[in-house]
Amino acid sequence: MSAEADRRYLTGALALIVGFMAVEVVVGFIARSLALISDAGHMLTDAVAIVFALIAMRIAARPPQGGFTYGLKRAEIISAQINGITLLLLAAYFTYEGVRRLIVPPEVEGRYVVVTGLAGIVVNLAATWLLSRANRSSLNVEGAYQHILNDLFAFIATTIAGAVIWLTGWARADAIAALVVAVLMLTAGWGLVRDASRVFMEAAPANMNPAEIGARTAALEHVVEVHDLHIWEVTSGYAALSAHILVASGADCHTVRLAAERIFHDTYGIEHTTLQVDHAPPQLLTIGGTDTHCAAPHGPTHRSPPHENSTIPATPPAGHTDPGDQSDAAHLSQSPE
Repeated sequence: MSAEADRRYLTGALALIVGFMAVEVVVGFIARSLALISDAGHMLTDAVAIVFALIAMRIAARPPQGGFTYGLKRAEIISAQINGITLLLLAAYFTYEGVRRLIVPPEVEGRYVVVTGLAGIVVNLAATWLLSRANRSSLNVEGAYQHILNDLFAFIATTIAGAVIWLTGWARADAIAALVVAVLMLTAGWGLVRDASRVFMEAAPANMNPAEIGARTAALEHVVEVHDLHIWEVTSGYAALSAHILVASGADCHTVRLAAERIFHDTYGIEHTTLQVDHAPPQLLTIGGTDTHCAAPHGPTHRSPPHENSTIPATPPAGHTDPGDQSDAAHLSQSPE
């Protein structure tokens, strides 16, 4: 799915939302329906969410330059965070208004609510379909999608409330529909804020276990220890990894690096890796040895017991030149993105 196609889908959804929002505001005031007005307010945030998403996509597409070595890809996460926060704020407001109207329910014109609600369902179904075709692995697009999807749920609840009021005259149904919508907003908003915060805090992607990845890397042939293992997301769907790997004396550092990169890419989908591969000092090759290679390694250290059947000598034979015996800088490798 290309970024240009995503922009077309978002722009189409934006046109639908803005056009219907204007109609709903007018009808909401005429019918004195909180559910309709809350839907209109939510549709305004839908429109803003899509605008933010479109702007963020433009910014994130800019190439790396100057001090922004990853470019501005995280602009999409800022957009997702804003979308999540607005959903939480709206949930708080509509909860307050819903409770107030449960206590003192106003008169609501059920017929207007039903007709407008049905039209809103059609519009939001079309907008939801458009956004569902975009790349929802991006938190930016997912934020806009959650706004539209919650608005669809809101219209369904509003239509049901309008029908109840129209047929029975029970006005509190309008407030109950607004409270249902508030709960849905709270759930979606919290999920967006949580996922965006993980990216900002440079946590590992939710579907990746650093301990498992570290242990699997340490189990590779000739690997003695793995430390300073860091896994984070530059933006949603773009994971990066760096690590310091120590190998047995006499092992080919570059062969081990390629094997590790293959696991990261093929098993975990990590394409951006930076690995430092060095030979382990003699004390780490001793069974039960506990000395650390670095003075202050970050995070846990993953070690592998010496391979019993290894044919690699502890000390290279005289005159042997090992392609791995180079400075640390020579072992810094970054796989192509």
